[in-house]
Amino acid sequence: MDTKALRQKILDLAIRGKLVPQDPNDEPASALLERIREQKQQMVKEGKLKKKDIKNDSVIFVGEDNLHYEKFADGSVKCIEDEIPFELPDGWNWVRLGSIANIVTGRLDANAQTKDGAYPFFTCGEEVFKTDSYAFDCNAILLGGNNATGDFKMHKFSGKFNAYQRVYVITTFPEIDVDYLYNHIRYYLPRLQSKSIGSQTRYLKLGMITELLIALPTFCEQKTISRACDKYINYCTEIASEKNELKSIIKDTKSKILDLAIRGQLVPQNPDDEPASVLLGRIRAEKEELIKQGKSKRDKKESIIFKGDDNSYYRNKKGQLICIDKELPYELPDGWTWVMLPEIVFFQEGPGILKKDFRENGVPLIRISGLQTEKVLLTGCDYLDEEMVKNKWNHFKLDLGDVVLCTSASIGKASIVGYEAVGAIPYTGQIRFKMSEAITRDYFLYLATSSVYLDQVNKMKTGNCIQHYGPTHLKEVYVPLPPINEQEKIANKLKVIFSQFSSLESILA
Repeated sequence: MDTKALRQKILDLAIRGKLVPQDPNDEPASALLERIREQKQQMVKEGKLKKKDIKNDSVIFVGEDNLHYEKFADGSVKCIEDEIPFELPDGWNWVRLGSIANIVTGRLDANAQTKDGAYPFFTCGEEVFKTDSYAFDCNAILLGGNNATGDFKMHKFSGKFNAYQRVYVITTFPEIDVDYLYNHIRYYLPRLQSKSIGSQTRYLKLGMITELLIALPTFCEQKTISRACDKYINYCTEIASEKNELKSIIKDTKSKILDLAIRGQLVPQNPDDEPASVLLGRIRAEKEELIKQGKSKRDKKESIIFKGDDNSYYRNKKGQLICIDKELPYELPDGWTWVMLPEIVFFQEGPGILKKDFRENGVPLIRISGLQTEKVLLTGCDYLDEEMVKNKWNHFKLDLGDVVLCTSASIGKASIVGYEAVGAIPYTGQIRFKMSEAITRDYFLYLATSSVYLDQVNKMKTGNCIQHYGPTHLKEVYVPLPPINEQEKIANKLKVIFSQFSSLESILA
């Protein structure tokens, strides 16, 4: 269930007069609006309002031709039938928000917040700070007037408060129910967002707000509609909260299942499987033979884990033989072995490429947003000059079946390179992996999203604003390695289980 769409539908029904039954005995909204106009004229006489404050007030009415017209303070009349979104129930009236509300901006800048202030300080975002003084003491609607994403925020507040100078403070007359008006403006938010202006930051002009068309019912019905909206929207909030709670449960459950799998507790062990240590021994022997033949070079910093006569695990670290029993997360099942990551996979971080090297076409440069679970998307990617790649970065080109991991902003995000991304270049903050015969690609993908792997790299990552891990850190990662047959069983089992969870997540989304 899309609770956001459901909320919008509730508001849509409310302002169309279809959420609660009409009472034909109620005083029509036109009488209510006439009283407000009289009050405003009196306030001008008393000096509480200036003539300029009401110069843009208008009256909307239906002419003899059954079309909607708007009469302005200067006596001019304009047909606005094209602006009218729907027909109103009997007794309702269209009115501009500026004709029934006073709209001003806040008084303070962002530096006015204090830790121990007594009065709320509303900003354009979700934050509500505190200040030592107040500029408003009323029942008001507060609408943020700027936002980096155009997702404008609203609040309701009654009492003493202050507001950021980009916040619109909306107050109205006793004949207008603030809750009804709040819901009506909230209904318009998507439209306001689409009409906002600005590039890096989106803004709302005052005119965009004052000219909003308000479908105004009688005062009694405003109250009735407000109560109904609150009730139904609270239901939506409860549903959304339960959905989020269920999503959190699913996420935790998947993580727990993955943890059990990487510990060898998801599928039964087969004593007839060749132990991982035997396969590793064979791979090491083949490597030694290639070194003897001069076809390969020995990695002087290579570190291999082995079990000593005392049944403890050891490795060579910075030229010294050390016991690593306390560094290993848990005991492994029979047939499994601990291994250093560089022994079973080849990994390579994407090159540092400057924006000045980007081209409109050529060799694709993978973006983090393009790292999808099953494939790499090239949508919106930048490109590199083919000749430049050939001379400088050709050895970074991706091959079919490579695994690409994000190692910075979205740590743990992983993709498999398909045909569409073969030959592309991974950007900085991404590492490509190639599997040896000791580990299957699917098992490695699950391993790389497990707590066993992530807990290790999260402890090692560096950086202030954006934390990151790289090849140096990966050389210190311990991997729990099962027999090849069991790797395949684990991956197949996880695919089935996670597919079921994905179906449930799709429903929730």
